[in-house]
Amino acid sequence: MHTSTRNLLAVALIGGVALVGCKKDEPAVAPPAATPPAAAEPAAPLPSATDTARVSIVSVDLGTNVGTDQKISTPTTSFAPNDTIIASVSTNAAGNEPVTGNLHAKWTFQDGQTVHEETTAINFTGPGTTNFQISQPGGLPAGRYSVDISLDGASNRKVDFEVK
Repeated sequence: MHTSTRNLLAVALIGGVALVGCKKDEPAVAPPAATPPAAAEPAAPLPSATDTARVSIVSVDLGTNVGTDQKISTPTTSFAPNDTIIASVSTNAAGNEPVTGNLHAKWTFQDGQTVHEETTAINFTGPGTTNFQISQPGGLPAGRYSVDISLDGASNRKVDFEVK
């Protein structure tokens, strides 16, 4: 590089540093005016939360046969491997209006393994009965099981039983 080019670069560098060091105080820039937050829209009511407060699970009975009323004829918690096991869920809805919701049955084996799950959409009006069932070709393995009945995702009743 030639001496004149080096001198020119040195002058430019020193001038740039001098300008940065001699910067005048500038008035602070005012932050942008805050915009008022948008009015929050009211959340839509959750019908299932309101409705399920009006529905209760009265009982859960297990057995192998139901009567004409859809309730277990002879409740038991001991089954043979080839039995079809029925969970009869009795519910009651308060008020005169139909209440919608979902009943869910989760059947699990003693080691926590899920054997079967089923959900049924229900239109509750007064007292009612909903049945869930499990069986397996060749029979269920012997051991301890449980069925957990939930209403709109909230566990309500758990019943333990045994297959011998």
